[in-house]
Amino acid sequence: MNEVPTRAQARAQEKSAGPTIARHGRLKQHHPFRAILAVLVTVVAVLGVSTAGVAAYAVLDVSGTAAANKAVTLVDEKGNAVVPKVGAMDGAFNVLLAGSDSGGGNAAYGDRGEELNDVTMVLHVSSDHKNATVISFPRDMFVAIPSCPDPKGGSFDAMSRQKINSSLSYGGLACTVLTVEKLTGLDIPYAGVIEFDGVIEMSNAVGGVPVCVAGDINDPYTGLDVKAGDNTLEGSQALAFLRTRHGVGDGSDLGRISNQQVFLSSLVRTIKSADTLTNPLKVYGLAKAVVGNMKLSDSLQNVTTIASMAVALKDIDVSKVVFVQYPNHYVDGGVAPTVDAADTLMAALKNDQPVTLTGDTGLGSEAAAGGAATQAPAAPTDPATQAPADGSTGGTSGGSTDAGAGGSVTLPSDVHGQTAAEVTCSKPFQD
Repeated sequence: MNEVPTRAQARAQEKSAGPTIARHGRLKQHHPFRAILAVLVTVVAVLGVSTAGVAAYAVLDVSGTAAANKAVTLVDEKGNAVVPKVGAMDGAFNVLLAGSDSGGGNAAYGDRGEELNDVTMVLHVSSDHKNATVISFPRDMFVAIPSCPDPKGGSFDAMSRQKINSSLSYGGLACTVLTVEKLTGLDIPYAGVIEFDGVIEMSNAVGGVPVCVAGDINDPYTGLDVKAGDNTLEGSQALAFLRTRHGVGDGSDLGRISNQQVFLSSLVRTIKSADTLTNPLKVYGLAKAVVGNMKLSDSLQNVTTIASMAVALKDIDVSKVVFVQYPNHYVDGGVAPTVDAADTLMAALKNDQPVTLTGDTGLGSEAAAGGAATQAPAAPTDPATQAPADGSTGGTSGGSTDAGAGGSVTLPSDVHGQTAAEVTCSKPFQD
């Protein structure tokens, strides 16, 4: 199995392979500071974990509407704020979040010189609002990038094979959305970009996120220093945990994805916990951290839209929130989509079917002893029916449907992920 190359190696390979996108500078540090966690689920869920009233009030206040207009907050006879009644968004919906490595202009992260979507996630919510699937797309996955609009006018040329993390610097957030839509076949009307400071503020807002670590991790590249066992992370250590690649798994971006899912699943459990739900200050602080540190698409600038998404999400059980790594396999210079498994995953979402994981959690994590949930055992696999090594279709779906058109779709065992109910631990880097 080939190791995912460094950024410099990847650029050299891309340059030799054909046309590449324009670059606008290089990192001045020697350390490869890269992606942050794209806390996708909180883009729309954070304001729905409490009562709709508190959530809506937080959005209204954070958005600056009241402050800008010097508005007077109305109250009822008990002194409670009167807020608009917002219903759940109708039907299924998809939201993309890109995690930018630019640093957001914060001098503490140095002169980034470019903006790459080193984290790209899509949240899919089913039409009955009972299931949510969060898909992580590997940074080093080769995909086709369609023609993207140039913010200065006109459009950029399409490219047949580039790494997905180049789409943000090539044509902005709109280009990342178009790229993922082309890859998945999903319609993605909502999107946002989050940067380093947003992750720090969100972890602070909930009073820290508890994570399990299977062994000591000391990563000089990100400054992460955690000990084996349970750790409550906030601030810069939370950010370092989410950015670490060298400290977990095999040192690759694939290991980082599963490590991020350790944090994400715990974050969802923390947000849904009684300690957070009954604390309006935490709900407000989390909402402020999200809205104050994101660049949102025009479609997400509407307060009612965000609140409607939040209401749709707030009652989904944590066991029905599935984090999955987009099916992929190693190729020279990076990874490529595993077509059959990806088609199975995307068909399930388009058909409004939940998915069931049968594989392990990934290179950077493992199930914790006594975790709240376990994955279904892997189904027996006939080697004759396995997908070809190159990921092309070979007459097999790569998965199965358990209960007809409306049943759960079982993903093949080489697709990694976990539910938010699973308690997992980060695996330290091993040579």
